[in-house]
Amino acid sequence: METISTEKSFGGVQGVYRHVSAVNGCEMTFAVYMPPQADDGPVPVLWYLSGLTCTHANVMEKGEYRRVAAELGIAIVCPDTSPRGDHVPDDESWQFGSGAGFYVDATEAPYDVNYRMYSYIRDELPDLVAAEFSVDMNRQSIFGHSMGGHGAMMMALRNPDRFKSCSAFAPITNPMTADLSRDAFARYLGADQASWREYDSVALAEDGHTFPEMLIDQGDADSFLDAALRPWLFAAACQSGSGSGNGTDLTLRMQPGYGHSYFFISTFMEDHLRWHAARL
Repeated sequence: METISTEKSFGGVQGVYRHVSAVNGCEMTFAVYMPPQADDGPVPVLWYLSGLTCTHANVMEKGEYRRVAAELGIAIVCPDTSPRGDHVPDDESWQFGSGAGFYVDATEAPYDVNYRMYSYIRDELPDLVAAEFSVDMNRQSIFGHSMGGHGAMMMALRNPDRFKSCSAFAPITNPMTADLSRDAFARYLGADQASWREYDSVALAEDGHTFPEMLIDQGDADSFLDAALRPWLFAAACQSGSGSGNGTDLTLRMQPGYGHSYFFISTFMEDHLRWHAARL
């Protein structure tokens, strides 16, 4: 692991790091904020997954999480959203390729070699973070925005024993059918939509996957709300999953007047950090 930069902030350290990812076959960059409590022993970990076109830097620079994370004693890990590099297949569309990994393990050539973000977030990066930082990996939670909200919810539903809590800002809840994501799913995962279901929160809930509780904040002035995000679909799936129902206790808060940007995310960031801290 290579240290790109470190800066002291609210008594802790905001760092940016680079490593060679065996899973994605390229160098990957990520950010970690370590609170001052880490000087005295391992601290819990909160993963933040970013949205389309983003890198680790968007939330690091605009998310306004460090003050509260330092108070609560929580490490914040911010991965990149996709593999990058001259040898990594890319596309001109902002909805596919670089910046748009959708947290899936691609099965279609040529993307199957590098676009393995599900395995990267679930396995490789946590192993590296556990080895390099003073963190308690028995206390992990996850949240994210838009494409990253999709990733966080999907990760939690598929790995309920890994995470203590899960929340999202304006998540793409049903990416199989959403305007922002269905074409990417086809190109990453192939034509058989049965394989898409394991990366779709609505489908996972319908198929009986459970998580104890989730928090979603969604702005009602979000321009992507009706065509791409549609949190009401996930709310319905939580009530109608296979068997006796999904069992996910969902708190969905529609926030009047808010859009999709980091002005929205930073407004409710403290709420989410305190919500996770209570469960960590």
